[in-house]
Amino acid sequence: MTTRFDHLPARRAIIDRRAIADALEALPTADATTLRLSATPVLREALAAGRDEIARRLAESPSSGNEIAASYAFLTDQILRLAYDFTTQRLFPNHHPSAGERLALAAVGGYGRGEMALHSDIDIAFLTPWKQAAWAEQVIESMLYTLWDLGLKVGHSSRSIDEMVRMANGDLTIRTALLEARYIWGDQALYDEAGRRFEKDVMASTARAFVAEKLAERNARHERMGDSRYVVEPNLKEGKGGLRDLHALFWIGKYAYQVRDVGDLVERGLLTDQELRRFRKAENFLWAVRCHLHILSRRPEDRLTFDVQAEIARRMRYADRPGKSAVERFMQHYFLIAKEVGDLTAMFLAHLDETFAAKGRRFGITLIGRKPRKLEGFVLDRGRLAAPSDTFFAENPVRLLELFALADKHQLEVHPLTLRMAGRDAKLIDNQVRADPVANRHFLQVLASRRDPERVLRTMNEAGVFGRFVPDFGRVVAQMQFDMYHHYTVDEHTLRAIGLLSRIERGLLEEAHPGAAKILSQVVCRRALYVAVLLHDIAKGRGGDHSTLGAEVARKLCPRFGLKPAETETVAWLVEQHLLMSATAFKRDLADFKTVLDFAERVQSPERLRQLLLLTTVDIRAVGPGVWNDWKRQLLGTLFHAAEEVLRLGHQQTGRNERIKLKQAELGVELGWSRQRFDAYRKRFPDSYWVAEGVDILERNARLISAADAGEKPLSIATQPDPQRGATLVTIYAADHPGLFYRVAGAIHLAGASIIDARIHTTRDGMAIDNLLVQDPFGKPFDDPMRLRRLATAIEDALANRSQLAAKLATKPSPRTRAEAFVVEPNVLIDNRASNRYTVVEVNAHDRPALLHALAYALFQAKVTIRSAHVATYGTRAVDTFYLTDLLGDKIEGAVRLRTLERLLLAAAGGGEPEPEEEAPKREREKEKVKV
Repeated sequence: MTTRFDHLPARRAIIDRRAIADALEALPTADATTLRLSATPVLREALAAGRDEIARRLAESPSSGNEIAASYAFLTDQILRLAYDFTTQRLFPNHHPSAGERLALAAVGGYGRGEMALHSDIDIAFLTPWKQAAWAEQVIESMLYTLWDLGLKVGHSSRSIDEMVRMANGDLTIRTALLEARYIWGDQALYDEAGRRFEKDVMASTARAFVAEKLAERNARHERMGDSRYVVEPNLKEGKGGLRDLHALFWIGKYAYQVRDVGDLVERGLLTDQELRRFRKAENFLWAVRCHLHILSRRPEDRLTFDVQAEIARRMRYADRPGKSAVERFMQHYFLIAKEVGDLTAMFLAHLDETFAAKGRRFGITLIGRKPRKLEGFVLDRGRLAAPSDTFFAENPVRLLELFALADKHQLEVHPLTLRMAGRDAKLIDNQVRADPVANRHFLQVLASRRDPERVLRTMNEAGVFGRFVPDFGRVVAQMQFDMYHHYTVDEHTLRAIGLLSRIERGLLEEAHPGAAKILSQVVCRRALYVAVLLHDIAKGRGGDHSTLGAEVARKLCPRFGLKPAETETVAWLVEQHLLMSATAFKRDLADFKTVLDFAERVQSPERLRQLLLLTTVDIRAVGPGVWNDWKRQLLGTLFHAAEEVLRLGHQQTGRNERIKLKQAELGVELGWSRQRFDAYRKRFPDSYWVAEGVDILERNARLISAADAGEKPLSIATQPDPQRGATLVTIYAADHPGLFYRVAGAIHLAGASIIDARIHTTRDGMAIDNLLVQDPFGKPFDDPMRLRRLATAIEDALANRSQLAAKLATKPSPRTRAEAFVVEPNVLIDNRASNRYTVVEVNAHDRPALLHALAYALFQAKVTIRSAHVATYGTRAVDTFYLTDLLGDKIEGAVRLRTLERLLLAAAGGGEPEPEEEAPKREREKEKVKV
């Protein structure tokens, strides 16, 4: 009889096995099938009552993860025992079993550990002495039907002992599952024999192979899950720093050292008493979160998605604090626990290396190529940098920084046991150490290293030294950003950004960022740039504008790091303005020269411009996979080169006419038309058209327009994937008329695409030529021919009024239900100073299907003309910017007109139903001229 659950309080309140057994015994005799069906409601009621009691206990004590996980396993045990007894005693009694008619029921896998959440799989093994007898087959089949009828998800195997041994030797998964086998019911002598055979015939002499396979499996799992414990929607079972890492640690300990319980690892010297407490604390927290997650999700869910994080935080009694919400505090606790798991794993593997050192090469990978000569008192331990004594850091805490500076200088891996010492002694870093010039020189050497600063800084962060030396950074360690835009915690995002900057500098990202390495080589003060990347998000979670607050932090920290006053001011400016370039490039019309002038006026110098471009690039790329794309790269590049020209030539619109003439000359050569024909074509377009479009798009437009005019087509649509821009160019040439853009926007959405940029032009003879850049839902160009045809057909139908556009849009479902966890209050900003010729309107709203269509329809109702539209999304937040004029081509300036415009856009942004187009008076539609 197992004693694993003896610690559980009031077990009989969870399930009273004796009372239920009596109820089953009282069922009237019938054939086996009828009797089994009669027993199912009794067991189902007991299971449901037990689960309700466990859920009640979790609500009362929401952090008691280990107890709740054990309670679910205990309940399952009792249900299995009841089902086994009922099956073997009432359904298929065997009063005189032969030697071969013996059966043992064992829990394996996670269930074998005695840990379960509400919807965890129940992994069981039926063991027989030899080939399965007919009686055993009947019992096993009937029990499985009973468990399935109860709605349990059962993973099962039926094997003889010999089969078990053979299959365990050939399959790592089976071997791991059997490693945690636990007796449930049946013939215990048979179970004990199976255990002896497993230890003798499977585990003996295979420890090193098992450890190697488990570590390889762990690495593959981490790679599959993103190889970071700081993703903001973590998988708390399979992800890095999750439950599976704790399990792997114990599996290896159990297999290699024959321990029976986690506590035995202390006796073996694999964990200290303190580390054992950290292990149990982490395990308890992760199980609590997993149990809450299963109850909330009503399914076997292990991913901590945004839509459940806030509710779990509430259930676990986290509260809001100034600058940090309850859910952000909960998730920060989660990531700190994940870090604990990583630290414990590193320490455990270090001991493992030492144990197996004599038997072969260690499991870690040394980075050293040759033995360095000057290690300043540190030593090498099998290729890894190590402290020579346990008091080495206590004697001089500055050595805590020197450790990592040497690791960077000589490209050495730090010995895990030395990291353990560093983590223990990090508390010795006080204000005196922080002010020490030598310590700061060591730190800056690592941060601005020309080798691989991310690797060393990450190790420093894992050891806790980083956050102690730079307390402002310590405040953002494991700091979650509760939105669907940022994929990582603040510290992880920062370290990735530093790593990206280093890789750009070393020429490793030339394909993704052509020319960036050359720009970085022109930066006069590269260390100021590296410090700015470190500090750009340092003030997140404090409340207020993190850019402004971060600049204040920079002015305090930079002199301490040893930066000169000019460098300090540069870093502070970069931190304060680190969102300026992306906001300008993605939300403003770069063809409007005032946009470039205003941006250049704020940047003021080519050096700052280069630094800002690089900071912006790595900041966006470090947000997460899929956020950076070719379109963003091109927009930033366009703004950079335009601003560079202004800063070089002065704040004047120098060369505008010359640039237009140059483009026209290039286009004329590409087209090969006669001078007379080209001059007639050129005169059809205003200067704004020639400024806004590149020569490649001008050529595509010209050929489309020429073919349409020759064929007297009232409507021409061209779709062409544009890999350089990371999108598909959709060009529409048609007679200009009101409502053109909102219909096009709706049609494109119905075809499964999204508009990321729109340039709307009108020829002097009343034709519209609109160039739209669209992407698929994954941020890629539309390039499948069938989808392109469907896209063009959808636009044709919408413009010809052949489709019920509004009805179809209303029924198209949202593909992102998790976005409902976030609230984005709609906001409309109207700016008549951002452009000399247009009114600039920026709409912030919760991103949703057909949002651009709704906003464009609101502008149609407001009787304005759209000159260009620019779309940016940041997770669930959409920022759509429109350059507008009134119907006469002037800015919109009347107070009543502006209030009406704001009201209509706010209603559309908030999801209000637009007035059906058919209700707009026909005479108004004929008068108005609304384009996008």
